[in-house]
Amino acid sequence: MDTGARGITGAVDTPDTSDGPGPVWTGLPRGLLKLRRLLLVLWLVPAAVAAGVLLGVFAGPPWAAFAVLPLALLAWGWPMLGRNWRSWRYAERADDLLITRGVLWREETIVPYGRMQLVEVTSGPLERRFGLASLQLHTAAAATDATIPGLAPAEAERLRDRLTELGEARSAGL
Repeated sequence: MDTGARGITGAVDTPDTSDGPGPVWTGLPRGLLKLRRLLLVLWLVPAAVAAGVLLGVFAGPPWAAFAVLPLALLAWGWPMLGRNWRSWRYAERADDLLITRGVLWREETIVPYGRMQLVEVTSGPLERRFGLASLQLHTAAAATDATIPGLAPAEAERLRDRLTELGEARSAGL
């Protein structure tokens, strides 16, 4: 599947084979990738040290070699986080919002503006430290709720205001 050319910002323009222009895809900020990689290191490096010390003390030095398992997981997880980060993108269309994500299992969520009931922006302590916010979309059906993680706060607020405005306009027409 050809996903188009990626720019420095992670934005992707997907080629469209229909008569009209395709949606303009927007990728997530690089700060989300940095945050997730930091969390990976903060969990796995202490786990490796603890495993090495505990196994070395209680089971003997040869068993301390198993401390490399968390480090191997770190070496595997680092590029996987990059692939996952690149897979997240969203596009605003005339009647709905598209969100796509996933590397092995691709998911595409389409949220019609008229079905949105609540749009909220959240930002935890780590997200605020990295200048990020998440956008949560709630609809009448719980299965269609969608989230866009790791947006810049200004973009999350702009998107929230725009989606709320479009949702009110579309639901008024029902």
